[in-house]
Amino acid sequence: MASPSEHASFLPPVLTFLSAAVIGVPIFRLIGQSAVLGYLVAGVLIGPFGFSLIAEPETAASVAEIGVVLLLFIVGLELHLSQLVSMRRDIFGLGTAQLLICSLVLGGAGFLFGLPGTAATVIGIALALSATAVALQLLEERGDLGTPYGSRAFAVLLFQDLSVVAILALMPLLATAGGGGGESFWFGAAVQSTGKALVAILAVVLVGRYGLNPFFRLLAASGAREVMTAAALLVVLGTALLMQEVGLSMAMGAFLAGILLAESNFRHQLEADIEPFRGMLLGLFFMSVGMSIDGGLVRAMWPALFGATAAAILIKVALVAGLFRLFGSSWLDAVRGAAILAPAGEFAFVLLPVGGGLGLLDANATRFAVALAALTMLVGPVAAKALDAALARRPSTALEPGTDVIESAEARVLVIGFGRFGQILTQVLLAEGVGVTVIDKDVEQIRSASRFGFRVYYGDGTRLDVLRAAGIGRVELVCICIDEPEAALKIVDMVHEEFESVRTYVRAYDRTHAVELMNRDVDYQLRETVESALAFGRATLEGLGVPDEVAARTAEDVRKRDVARLVLQQAGALPDGSSWMRGAQSELKPEPLTAPQRPARALSAETRDIIGVERRDAAQRALEAQEAEVRERGAPDPEARDLQARAPEARDLETQDGRRDA
Repeated sequence: MASPSEHASFLPPVLTFLSAAVIGVPIFRLIGQSAVLGYLVAGVLIGPFGFSLIAEPETAASVAEIGVVLLLFIVGLELHLSQLVSMRRDIFGLGTAQLLICSLVLGGAGFLFGLPGTAATVIGIALALSATAVALQLLEERGDLGTPYGSRAFAVLLFQDLSVVAILALMPLLATAGGGGGESFWFGAAVQSTGKALVAILAVVLVGRYGLNPFFRLLAASGAREVMTAAALLVVLGTALLMQEVGLSMAMGAFLAGILLAESNFRHQLEADIEPFRGMLLGLFFMSVGMSIDGGLVRAMWPALFGATAAAILIKVALVAGLFRLFGSSWLDAVRGAAILAPAGEFAFVLLPVGGGLGLLDANATRFAVALAALTMLVGPVAAKALDAALARRPSTALEPGTDVIESAEARVLVIGFGRFGQILTQVLLAEGVGVTVIDKDVEQIRSASRFGFRVYYGDGTRLDVLRAAGIGRVELVCICIDEPEAALKIVDMVHEEFESVRTYVRAYDRTHAVELMNRDVDYQLRETVESALAFGRATLEGLGVPDEVAARTAEDVRKRDVARLVLQQAGALPDGSSWMRGAQSELKPEPLTAPQRPARALSAETRDIIGVERRDAAQRALEAQEAEVRERGAPDPEARDLQARAPEARDLETQDGRRDA
C-alpha cells in the first residue's frame, strides 16, 4: 500500500508550476509584455538549466500538450462550417504558399551554412511551421482573432496542422532517398496511414453530427453540471486521442470536435466548462517549452544561436508579409499577421527528434535546431509586441480597407431565459431584424427553440464564465427574462460589475423585486404581469359598455399612478407612512391607487376574522408612523405620551368597526 509521502509526491512539482505562473506572468504583464513570454521565462528559470526545480520536464511536456488540444477545441467552437468554406482560399492557397516558400528559403539558408541537404530540409520545414498556441494566445489577448489578418493567420495555422501527417509520411522517404528499394514500402505505408486517417475523420464527423447533441441533451436533463464538464472533456480528449492513433495531431482532432459542436445548443456551456482547464494547461505548455531550452548549448554557442534566431524571425516576417499582401491584405495587416506567425511551431519538437531518429540530421544539429525553435518562441512575442508599439506610434491615416470583423451580423442583444416571457420578447426583436443570442438551462425550452430560426444555447445565466462565452462583452444590452428574482438580481450585479457598458433590461417578478432592481439602477424593469393586467382591465371596461376612449384613458391613468407610487416606494415615501429602506427585505403590500367609495364588507365569519386582523395591523402601523414622525420633529414628551395613551382606544374603535361590518 502506498505511503502518504508517495501520495503527496506529486505536490512539489505542482506547487512549483503554480508559483512560477503566479509570479512570472503578472510581472511581465505589468511591464507590458504578453503572458506567453511570462510563462516561457518562468519555464526557463524552473527548468534543468535554471534553478533545476523540476527534475523531469519531459513529463510536464506530455501533460502540457493537453492545453494546446483544449485551445484548438475552443477555437473550433468559435467557427462554423460555412466560415471554413469561405476561408478555403486562405487555408489551401495562402497556407500552401507559406509552408513551401518558407521551407525552401530557410532550408536553403541552412544548406548555404554547410548543412547536408536532408538535414537542411527537415530544419527548414520545422522552422517554417508556426506556433499555434503562441499565435492564438496573442490574437486572443489582442481580441483580433475575428479580424481579417487574424483570420488569415488562423487559416495558415490550420493548414500547417493539416499538413503534419503528410510531412511525417514524407520523412521516411527522405531517409531512404538514394538507398533503393524502400520507395514501394514507403508508398504502401503512406496509403495505409492516409486511409486510416480518412476513416477516423469520417467516423468522428458522423458521431458528432448525429450523436453529440442527443448525448449532451440527455446529460443536461439530469441537472448534474459536473457531469456536463466530464462529458466535454471526454469528447475533446477522446477525439484528440483517436486522431493521434491514426497519425494526425491531437490538436487537429480537438479542432474537429469543436467544429462539430459549433452549431450545438450546448456550445457556450461547453466553452465555459473547458476554459479553466485550457488556461492552466496552456500555461504549463509554454513553461515546458521554456524548460526545453538547452542552457549549456546556449552558453557555448550563443552568437550563432541568437544570430540564427534573429535571421529566422526576420526571414519569416518578410516572406509571410509579402504573401499576405499578395492575397489582398493591407500592408499593416500583412506585417502584423507575419509577426504573429514568426515563432517556430510546437511540431518542431516532434519533427526534429523524428528526423534525428531516421538519421536525417546528427545529434548536434538536432540539439541546435531544437534550441533555435525554442528561442524563436521566446523572442517572437517580444518582437510582435515591439512591432505593435511601433505601429501604434505612426500617425493615424484613413482606415485601411478590409478591417471589418468577419461576423458582421454580431448579436446586439443577449436574452437570458427563453420561457413564456422571453419567447415573446425575442419575436419582437427578430421581427425588427435585431441580432439575438439566447441562453436557457431548460432542455425542453432549447428543443422548442429549434423551430424559431435563431440560436439558443444551453447554459446557466448566473455563471460569469457562461456570460463571457456567450459574448456579453460585445452586446449592447442584456435582457434578463428569468422568473427567479434572486437569480435575476445576481446577474444584474455581475453585469454591472464586469460589463459597465452593457445596459440591463430586466423582467421583474413582483413589486418588491421591481424596487430591488430600481435600487440597483437597472436601465429598465417591468413587472411581468402589469401590462397584460392593464390591457385585461381595459378590455373588461369595454365589455361593460364603457367607451373605448374612456377605458383607454382610465387604464393609462392607473398606469401613471402605479409608476408614481413605485417611485415613491423606492424613494422611501410610501403613502401609508411606512418606509422602504434601500436593500431591505420588507414586503410591499398592495394598496388601492383610487380611494374606495365604501369600506370592505365581510361575507363570512372567516372573512370577518381576516379583515379584523388586517385593520388592527393597519391601525398599529399608522400609530407607529405617527410616533416616529413626532420623534423626528422633536415633540415634547406630553405629546408622545398622549399618542401612546390613545393607541388602545384606536385599537378598540377598530375592533368595533369590524363588528359593525358583521
